[in-house]
Amino acid sequence: MKRSSDAPDLIAVAREVLQIESKAVEALAGRVDEAFARAVRLLVATGGTVVVLGVGKSGIVARKIAATLSSTGTRAVFLHPADGAHGDIGIVSRGDVVVAVSKSGEGGEMLDILPALSELDVPLIAITGNADSSLARRADVVLDAHVEREACPMDVVPTASTTASLAMGDALAVAVLREKRVGREDLAAFHPGGLLGRQLALRVSDVMHTGDELPRVERGVNLREAIVEIANKRLGLTTVVDREGRLCGILTDGDLKRILMSRSDALEARVEDVMTRSPRTIGGDEPVLRALELMESNRPSPITSLVIVDEDGRVRGVIHIHDCLRTPR
Repeated sequence: MKRSSDAPDLIAVAREVLQIESKAVEALAGRVDEAFARAVRLLVATGGTVVVLGVGKSGIVARKIAATLSSTGTRAVFLHPADGAHGDIGIVSRGDVVVAVSKSGEGGEMLDILPALSELDVPLIAITGNADSSLARRADVVLDAHVEREACPMDVVPTASTTASLAMGDALAVAVLREKRVGREDLAAFHPGGLLGRQLALRVSDVMHTGDELPRVERGVNLREAIVEIANKRLGLTTVVDREGRLCGILTDGDLKRILMSRSDALEARVEDVMTRSPRTIGGDEPVLRALELMESNRPSPITSLVIVDEDGRVRGVIHIHDCLRTPR
């Protein structure tokens, strides 16, 4: 029995595979040209169905491309060419668009179905690793997905090539989504039963902390009282409001550390003298994912909370990054 490889050897193999595949995708990006734009326009313009073909490993990639298109607002189905040749081609109608995925572009099952598709006069987009293949010559648009080498030692097992084809399919789906101006609400409707749909549909007001959970002190109190409020509400901050409840600023755990280290009289300082003015805020009707976006993209560094205010600037709640990341029920 062959001795198992040492961990460093296995790690080296993994890194080599990932480097080969990442280089394949990077090279693919450099070859995207007007053909890609034509393919996107065909997919956007179709009033029918996008039928995605593939055999073997390319068939698995084709299934994923069809699923991604469907989940982002473009009606799509997978069809195995062999099944198509035995009657299932009836799923294809004039007005549809066909996307064929094939590394070689010379597979018999794929080529056998092309004359029937030609009779239906449907546009054919080929994602192939051989731009001079029989499939490419018969296609209306060719997307070049060739790779320099596969990631396996024999350079034969579909690895980098399937990754490249999959990435090209994702690029098509995202470009079509953007051209169709599919929004968050649309994506939520396409995923009614899954976590993604629930996350997209969830609003800030659904998860924000309000009432007794809302950390809030009035301006004029000293830092000692603010510390008690932060500790009691356990959100890492307190809002600072005026007598009408309008937001004046916030005081965070990070602020406290800096103040306590720099001032001997810190505990007696007035909260408005040390608070962060003009903190990031968000409306209660905004999607939770938008709140997460704002926190992660904050400059100069990400933040962990946002204050929810109404039209008059009154504090209505606080949302923490953990509220955005927890699984909605």
